[in-house]
This record gives sequence, structure tokens and C-alpha cells, in this order.
Amino acid sequence: MHVMSVPVELEKLHSEVSRYGDTPYLLTVADDGRPHAVSVRVAWGDGELVLPGGSRSRSHASERADVTLLWPAIEDGGFSLIVDGTANVSAEQIAIRPVSAVLHRSLTSGADGAPGSECRPVLSHEQTH
Repeated sequence: MHVMSVPVELEKLHSEVSRYGDTPYLLTVADDGRPHAVSVRVAWGDGELVLPGGSRSRSHASERADVTLLWPAIEDGGFSLIVDGTANVSAEQIAIRPVSAVLHRSLTSGADGAPGSECRPVLSHEQTH
């Protein structure tokens, strides 16, 4: 697998989220370990991505605060935006503090001719502390 690392500031994440739009998928984990994916609408608020969460998403995020937001690629062969974060759940919403973010895409073949992927960090864990 081919990985490329280029750390970028939090402002870059704001820019990328604006470019990808306000409807990513929220990925949480159920009690039995199965993934749960739902389409959500997000907005920025106090450095967090805030969304109205359904009862199942709020329940999962309450129990396991590590969540992911995934924006599919905008164009064929383009990058997806993946944001890992920590969820803070209230009665009606989920606020996600980004911890790391990458632009990711699959490649038909890497430099050695083998299938691989390309990953460009947008926000690294070290930048959030």
C-alpha cells in the first residue's frame, strides 16, 4: 500500500468540508461491533461538526465516542474525505471534534504495479492537541 503524508492546518479541513458539501455519512459502531452508516447533514459550530443524530446514532456515539464522517469522492477517480473524531452527544444532536482527516482514493496500480491507494492528510492527530 502506498501512503503519502502531508500535514495541513485545521483551516484546510474547513475548506475541504465546504468543497465536499454538508451531507457526509456518519459511521458509528453498534454494541455487537457491527458498523452503522447513515447520511447526515453537518454544520460547523465552535470548531466541531454538528449534526442532528437519530436515536441509534446517538446511542452508538454515546457508548463509543470514536466516530467517522465520510464524504464520497466528488468526481470519478477522485478523493474521498474521511474525518475521524470524538463525539459529544446531547439529547438532539451529535457534536464531533475532528481528530484527524485525510483525502483518500484507490489506485488501479501503484508505482510497483500493484493495486494500492493514495492518502493525503488534511488534519493530523498532532495538530489537534
